[in-house]
Amino acid sequence: MLSILDRYFLRELGQTMAATAIVLVTVLAGSSFAHVLQQVANGSYPASVMFQVLGLNMLDGLSNLLPLSGYVGALWSMGRMYRESEMHVLASSGMGARGLLRPVAMLAVAIALAVGAVSLWLGPWASRTSNALVDAANRSVIAAGLDAGRFTELPGKDGVIFVDTLSRDGSELGKTFIATERKGDDGLTHLRVITGDSGQLYQESDGNGRFLALLDGWQYELPLGADNWRRIRYQRNDASLTNVQGGDSDNDPIHNLDTLALARTDTAEARAELAWRIGSPVMALVLMMLSLPLAKQNPREARYGRLLLAVLAFFLYENLLALCNGQISKGHWHSAWPMWLVSLVTFAIGAWIFRSQYQPRRVPARRPRVSA
Repeated sequence: MLSILDRYFLRELGQTMAATAIVLVTVLAGSSFAHVLQQVANGSYPASVMFQVLGLNMLDGLSNLLPLSGYVGALWSMGRMYRESEMHVLASSGMGARGLLRPVAMLAVAIALAVGAVSLWLGPWASRTSNALVDAANRSVIAAGLDAGRFTELPGKDGVIFVDTLSRDGSELGKTFIATERKGDDGLTHLRVITGDSGQLYQESDGNGRFLALLDGWQYELPLGADNWRRIRYQRNDASLTNVQGGDSDNDPIHNLDTLALARTDTAEARAELAWRIGSPVMALVLMMLSLPLAKQNPREARYGRLLLAVLAFFLYENLLALCNGQISKGHWHSAWPMWLVSLVTFAIGAWIFRSQYQPRRVPARRPRVSA
């Protein structure tokens, strides 16, 4: 059963961690929205799936955000208690290190379980779902924004297209007009105009190429500034369309694999990805251990001094993990034991400093005075 102090610490720490998580999620949402909006402008994402992709990207990023929010929230909450002398009053009332360690450990386990669920399951699922949405947009011109009766810019800014009728699934087109521009070898801008009585959208068997087959129409090649125009009559003309998901997408096949399939994949990238997924909840536990000694402040100490030191410790720890993970992904290391060693040493340093802070000080014995 939880004591009064346990409930008090859990409430204070939990509220501060939740507020920190909301702030960091807001920052992540702004950064992700700017990135997705740039992809939409480049023609990599259709506007119809922009917000779905944004939400899934944010869900995938929670594995890195939750440990940081717990770490900063614990530092801020316990730092306030130290500055307002609450910790000193509780310590003088008989609360030892165990009274502070128990609620922090409970929150650390809860955060580690949430991070583990995101990194091992929800994150890869969100990435796969995001790519599936974009792939579905590749197979439908409706998702790409094409509508019957109006001019529409092609994905990738390849030109404009106009259709008078469109089937319900977006695969069958009526009378179609396409106009594109390109630079020729002669340095002139070439305007290509294609018309057709009907059209059909299809993909290659591997899903990479997207094409529009036009039937019974004309194709015009018009070099601007020259008079060597060409006109071609055709029965079928296959025009290549740029995929909605372009070359600058964030598709990572290794990251999209579920954890069981990743464990069965024997490549350097797969070993690095698996090590990072398993190490994410461990990182949450290590950071919560570090927050205990780094949050201790004197009432007259600068408010942001320890916080700056804690942020530097976080970046040093995370960069060491990233360096080890990079060596694994490059094939230089075939095991993840250096990452576990970094986490173990960091946890041990935090535990040793915390124990030293709460260890009773020894009073030196007075030497007896020798009378003359």
